[in-house]
Amino acid sequence: MSVRMDATRSVLMLAGRVANDMVSFIVFTVLDLLDILLCFVYKVIDLLIEGEWKPCYCSSTNEAITNSGNILVSEQGESKILCLSSSKLQWEDISDTLYSRPSLVSDLSKFTVKELKRLKVEAPTTIQTRERIRNGTVRSTFTINSTIVEMLQCKIERQRLHSITRWSDCDCMTCASSTSSSSFKETTLFVRAEGPTDNRETGGEDVLFIHGFISSSAFWTETVFPNFSEEAKSTYRLIAVDLLGFGRSPKPTDSLYTLREHVEMIQRSVLDPYKVKSFHIVAHSLGCIVALALAVNHPEAVKSLTLLAPPYFPVPKGEAASQYVLRKVAPRRVWPPIAFGSSIACWYEHISRTICLLICKNHRFWEFLTKLVTRNRLRTYMLEGFFCHTHNAAWHTLHNIIGGTAGKIDVYLDTIQDWLNCDINIFHGKDDELLPVDCSYAIQSRIPRARVKVIEKKDHITIVVGRQKVFAKELEEIWKKCGG
Repeated sequence: MSVRMDATRSVLMLAGRVANDMVSFIVFTVLDLLDILLCFVYKVIDLLIEGEWKPCYCSSTNEAITNSGNILVSEQGESKILCLSSSKLQWEDISDTLYSRPSLVSDLSKFTVKELKRLKVEAPTTIQTRERIRNGTVRSTFTINSTIVEMLQCKIERQRLHSITRWSDCDCMTCASSTSSSSFKETTLFVRAEGPTDNRETGGEDVLFIHGFISSSAFWTETVFPNFSEEAKSTYRLIAVDLLGFGRSPKPTDSLYTLREHVEMIQRSVLDPYKVKSFHIVAHSLGCIVALALAVNHPEAVKSLTLLAPPYFPVPKGEAASQYVLRKVAPRRVWPPIAFGSSIACWYEHISRTICLLICKNHRFWEFLTKLVTRNRLRTYMLEGFFCHTHNAAWHTLHNIIGGTAGKIDVYLDTIQDWLNCDINIFHGKDDELLPVDCSYAIQSRIPRARVKVIEKKDHITIVVGRQKVFAKELEEIWKKCGG
């Protein structure tokens, strides 16, 4: 009897996977076509409203990069950007998933373009730079597209005079503040700190909380902060930030939201002004990658790392790291729903912009409607975190943090294992359908001293929300152990 039930269950699971694959193929093929249509629609609207034909990643590999005041550089199969400023040049890694997301429609489109180019061969203008050592051998080679010529003709400065808020973004004070290129250099993140004002004098410690994708500091301040004991509140200075582009933090239109920018903003907004010398880090989801980078940058300062649902996927040998991770995070499947949502966010630049136009631009209306319908019985901090961001911030952060660092995470983990003595704890919901528990165990395989705790019947969000009292107590125990 049991054998028959197992066989029936296997047949049903197989039928479910086949049905999911078939429906997903149809749905995402339609979405591919819709995204192409929206690309044209937005270009026309941008031209009519903003007076400029705005570039996008589906039209050119580097047009959208150079439009923000940077140069796209291809070096040994990797993508980087060269940031120009008045005083220095800076390299930043970007993810090739920004402009290379293979699909049936895109593959057919590329094939058509390739065939057309065979009829008319065009030789693009490039600038090749080779750095040679004394024996004449080439040490490094990179190619810069001809758009550098436009940039050298002061294209950057001309663009920086344009309106800083796009028509499809919200222009309220929360969303539009501190977004200009000039003021961005002086602005800082939104920070909420509770506890002793100067821990150096009281002997207390600092704790930095980093939220995940399309969230905000309220993910922490409205959940675990109120549930810490009075002893913890008097001992630890609790610091939660809104990452660059999210919540009440600046949302610069000319930023590519790379890992370097996120880390530098935390340094400028928290570590320097609050005079943080040693600290604990608590991070959720995408914020875990920022936490790892911070730990590597401050190996002597970090006392403990607490990671919740970290997005770590070991990349098999021979695979393109960013593309592999993209397929893992966004598998282009309609089921489960959270995978469908992540696939929309990762694969479709213009559909995701439409969602931001409908929801984020009108976030004040949706917040009012939610409070009206629920009569304020529902805490809206999760919705507020979801609403308050721009498409530019969400799109670039998602790709450049998840995809752009895919080839670096192993190096970060090895550095933490070999050079850091901090305590490492990882929490993961067993029912997490976005990031499987294997992600946490994969980190433990590279950092054997890391402790992994799998929480039954909890998912990507309820790993904190709904168990905030228990989690606050768990954090206090971790910090006390490190302090002892």
